[in-house]
Amino acid sequence: MSERSRMHLVMGGRVTDPRGLDFENLDQVDLVGVFPNYEEAEDAWRSNAQRTVDDAEMKYVIVHLHKLLEPELPADI
Repeated sequence: MSERSRMHLVMGGRVTDPRGLDFENLDQVDLVGVFPNYEEAEDAWRSNAQRTVDDAEMKYVIVHLHKLLEPELPADI
């Protein structure tokens, strides 16, 4: 039996407050890509976050798309 895909989106951009997720310009958000598992998403996130580490207003995040697409599924699936 094949394992269920757990898609993750990696994106980033300039935020109004480094402690939050309010992106300033949605038309300038960097959509890094969609990844089939957390490990690959984390590698992409780490690479982009490290590249902008000196800019406190730049933030990259991992979005768990599988949780948005199928919120009724148990967390461990």
